[in-house]
Amino acid sequence: MAEPSAATQSPSVSSSSSGAEPSALGGGSPGACPALGAKSCGSSCAVHDLIFWRDVKKTGFVFGTTLIMLLSLAAFSVISVVSYLILALLSVTISFRVYKSVIQAVQKSEEGHPFKAYLDVDITLSSEAFHNYVNAAMVHINRALKLIIRLFLVEDLVDSLKLAVFMWLMTYVGAVFNGITLLILAELLIFSVPIVYEKYKTQIDHYVGIARDQTKSIVEKIQAKLPGIAKKKAE
Repeated sequence: MAEPSAATQSPSVSSSSSGAEPSALGGGSPGACPALGAKSCGSSCAVHDLIFWRDVKKTGFVFGTTLIMLLSLAAFSVISVVSYLILALLSVTISFRVYKSVIQAVQKSEEGHPFKAYLDVDITLSSEAFHNYVNAAMVHINRALKLIIRLFLVEDLVDSLKLAVFMWLMTYVGAVFNGITLLILAELLIFSVPIVYEKYKTQIDHYVGIARDQTKSIVEKIQAKLPGIAKKKAE
């Protein structure tokens, strides 16, 4: 009689363990960072949380600081903006250093340097970390070089034509906006489009799908009329 009871208990154990697996493997909260793996999640998750306004104070500080810097660059030269930023930072640190020194002298305390905890932080870059950064950068540089060669030497006629059309449109954009203005617009889009897309994902995906289908059909018609493209696809 003991064996049947053990047999009847085993399915419940297996079902509970199988039911625990999806929660462990999948999911997370809807607003969580995408699953990129434990090793590769670090910086990607930080950027994801930043542009999706997960921490309003942190994102607001980064967004406000960079926007003010870009607006300053639009009005003043780079040298002036950098000089004013350094002067502002030095004004804060020197004022705080003098203030703490006066307080320590009045109270006759021996707290020491107010920035000692930050001065003791090891910020040296090891050779291994430097080589890792260089290797990661070289991967992207080599990929970009291959793409440039492929586009300018017309490996794929359609892709080269796309680049030509895009550059032609950018000549009109450059006639209206300068580089700083484009950077300001890019920052506004980076910090607004993702959160808007997250809220209206269904509606946006619907219209993007329609536009993608129309673009795909137009590209297929162009490829069918271009010499050599249809033959290459047939092979």
